[in-house]
Amino acid sequence: MNAFGFSSLLAFAVAAQLGVSLWLLSRHLRHVAAHRAAVPNEFAAQVTLASHQKAADYVQAKGGLGRAEMLVELLPTLWLLFAGGLAWLWARSEMFVTNAIAREVVLIVFTSILGSLISLPFSWRRTFGIETKFGFNKTSPALWWSDLAKQTAMGALIGLPFAAFVFWLMRAMGDVWWLYVWAAFMTLQLTMLAIYPRFIAPLFNKFTPLAEGEAKAAIEGLLARTGFASGGLFVMDGSKRSAHGNAYFTGFGKTKRIVFYDTLLEKLTVPQMEAVLAHELGHFKRNHLVKRLFVFGAASLGFLALAAWMMREAWFAAAFHISPAQFSEFPGLALIAFSLVFGPLFFWLTPLGALYSRKHEFEADAFAVENSAQGE
Repeated sequence: MNAFGFSSLLAFAVAAQLGVSLWLLSRHLRHVAAHRAAVPNEFAAQVTLASHQKAADYVQAKGGLGRAEMLVELLPTLWLLFAGGLAWLWARSEMFVTNAIAREVVLIVFTSILGSLISLPFSWRRTFGIETKFGFNKTSPALWWSDLAKQTAMGALIGLPFAAFVFWLMRAMGDVWWLYVWAAFMTLQLTMLAIYPRFIAPLFNKFTPLAEGEAKAAIEGLLARTGFASGGLFVMDGSKRSAHGNAYFTGFGKTKRIVFYDTLLEKLTVPQMEAVLAHELGHFKRNHLVKRLFVFGAASLGFLALAAWMMREAWFAAAFHISPAQFSEFPGLALIAFSLVFGPLFFWLTPLGALYSRKHEFEADAFAVENSAQGE
């Protein structure tokens, strides 16, 4: 393959990804619009026509914004992939630092800022436009900016040092660097699972133990029936940001926590809440977390091996208007380039992931039916 051939393949992949994504979104929105006028017979006794139409309008509004976001996000993608944008940013990095690894880290900062400049206006519109219009938004502009600052700080404090470590491994471990990077990456994933419930989540929300009462008694009964040992039952103040409700469990080992949004407790009956939790427990009891970690680990190992091969090819560097010598001298630059082509090239694997996830969701639903009072 040569640079022109690879660029042509990549251009086709980008166009196909955008085209298929827009087609699927449009198909979904047409289906929602076609059925807006009447509640499906299966739900007619539980859902009012007004609620059904509000939900349809909400989907249409989110879909319209999502379509615009896809099109706008295409512009920096085209610049980085086909117009020498990555090479331009790389040249600018030397204005800030001269150390090789530091330059590669700065390049990550540049691309992250570029992505944020595109996504932030849409995030703002989604929160203070659509979510507010439909009565779901509870956050304030001050809290929104505070969350953004915290997320950015956490990403920088964890992600940038880890990236520097990865770039060091790529230089220190020779041709098998990808094995060491994979081991480091998986270690980070497992570490985050352990520390997130106790140290990161409390930076954004307040967690209080679930109060004694009918709900707690029902939940503890469910836990006893299913043999699930948790590190505690907590209520999260999700209402300070949104009216949407949810429940989840997070962590593993002694860090496992079951968390309910306060909005969920307000809206659901005790049997309904038990059914929601039973679904989440179904994921744990059916070992979905372990299975997904295994699949994720195997896939990431394969992709890193592929990256190691592509980064050695002259046509890969030339496609980005960068010399092969630079990719050899700055392997982190080559890895960042691979991360940019990953999405378009492997978009076609998305249905496999969705199929696997759907299988797990059905299994969790079946577990909920078998073990919750609502299912009975």
